[in-house]
Amino acid sequence: MHLSPALSAVRNARVVDPRSATTSEPRDILLHDGRITEIAPPGTAGTDAYACDAAGRMVLPGLIDAHVHVTASTADLATLGDTSPYLVAAHAQRLLHGMLARGFTTVRDAAGADHGLAEALDRDLFVGPRLFFGGKALSQTGGHGDVRGPGTQVLDQHACCPHLSVVCDGVSEVRRAAREQLRTGADHIKIMLSGGVASPTDRIDSTQFSDEEIRAIVEEAEAADRYVLGHAYTARAVDRGLRLGVRSIEHGNLIDAGSVALFREHDAYLVPTLATYDRLKAEGALHGLPVASQRKIDQVLAGGLDALRLATEGGVNVVFGTDLLGEMQQHQSAEFRIRAQVVSSAEVLRSATTTAARLLRAEGDIGVVAPGAHADLLVVDGDPLDDVTVLADPAHALHTVLKGGRPVVDDAGLVGSV
Repeated sequence: MHLSPALSAVRNARVVDPRSATTSEPRDILLHDGRITEIAPPGTAGTDAYACDAAGRMVLPGLIDAHVHVTASTADLATLGDTSPYLVAAHAQRLLHGMLARGFTTVRDAAGADHGLAEALDRDLFVGPRLFFGGKALSQTGGHGDVRGPGTQVLDQHACCPHLSVVCDGVSEVRRAAREQLRTGADHIKIMLSGGVASPTDRIDSTQFSDEEIRAIVEEAEAADRYVLGHAYTARAVDRGLRLGVRSIEHGNLIDAGSVALFREHDAYLVPTLATYDRLKAEGALHGLPVASQRKIDQVLAGGLDALRLATEGGVNVVFGTDLLGEMQQHQSAEFRIRAQVVSSAEVLRSATTTAARLLRAEGDIGVVAPGAHADLLVVDGDPLDDVTVLADPAHALHTVLKGGRPVVDDAGLVGSV
C-alpha cells in the first residue's frame, strides 16, 4: 500500500480553536513524527517541499464521530452473523475509507469492531480513521442486541461470528461477557439499557438489565480503567443508567429536565445520533431495515432535536455521533446540518472535536490543533464557526485532510490506497 510522506508543516493556516470559537491570523503549524510541535509565526516553515500551503484557509482539528458501526454493512443486523467475517472486514475497510474522506480522522465504534480492525489501522494495513473499539455490545435475552425474531430459538454466540452483540443474563454472565471484551483491549463496553429501532422483539420504552447486572458491568469496566456507554431512549432508562455509573448515553431522544440534572451531576456525556433516524425514515427499507423496525422510527424521530436543544441549554456534555447503518453511512456529514437547526455552529463543532476528545479520554491528542497533538488536520474552504453546515458538504469544504501528518485526502479524493 502506498502511503503519502509525512509533512513537516502546514503553512499560512488560520488555526481554529473550537473551545474558544476563535480563529488565528495566518500561522505555520510545524510537524514532526506525526505530531504538532509548534504553532509558529508565518514564514517559519520557509519553502520546505514537505509543507502544505493552506493559502489562508481555516485549519481545524480532524473530526470525531463517537457513534459508528464500521462492520454494519447492512441495516438488517440479524444477517451479519451469517456473513463471512472476511466479507465483513472488506466492507469495513470501504466504510472507514468513506469516513476519512469526510474528514473524520477518529471514530468510536459502538459495537462490532474488534482489536483486529484497530490493529490493522494502527499498522497502516489500510487507510482509515483512528479507531476506538469496544468489541461486541452486551444485551439481555430479548434485548436490543438480541437479533432473533420471536419464533427463532437458536442463537449463535461463537466469538468469530460478526454479530454486533452478545446475549448474557445474570450477574455472573454479564461479568464474564464484559471481561471477554476487555481482555481484547477494548476501549469501552457498550450495554443495552432500553429497547431500540433495529431489534425485532423489544419495545422502545422498555428498560433492560437489572440494577445488579448494570452495576457489575460498570465495576468490570472501571476495574480495567475503562467506561460504559449505554444505548437508551427514554428518560426512565437514561436516568437509571446514569445513577448506576454509565458514563456515556447513546441517543437519549426522550430525556427530560431530570435527566439533564443527572448528566451534570455525574459529568456524563450524551451522544445524540440524529442522522440515523432521518435516513432510516427515508431509506431504511431500501437498505434492509425489517418492517418491525420501520414501525419504531417515528417514536424516536420527533424527540431527537428537542432532546439536543434541552441538553445543550442545560450544560450537558454533548458529543457528535451518527449511528448510520449500511449504505446510509454516506450521509454521515448530514449530522452537522441537522444539529445546526437547534444549536450554534460553535457548539456543534465542539461536539465533534474537544468534547468528543474528552469523552474518549484523549484530550490533548485529538480534537485540537496544539503542540503535542496528533497532526490530524482539516484544511477547509469556508468558516465552520460561522456556519458549521459547510462541513455537511465535505466534497466541497475539504481541501486537504491530514492524519498523523500525512495527506490522506485532497481535492482529488482519497490519497492512500491498497
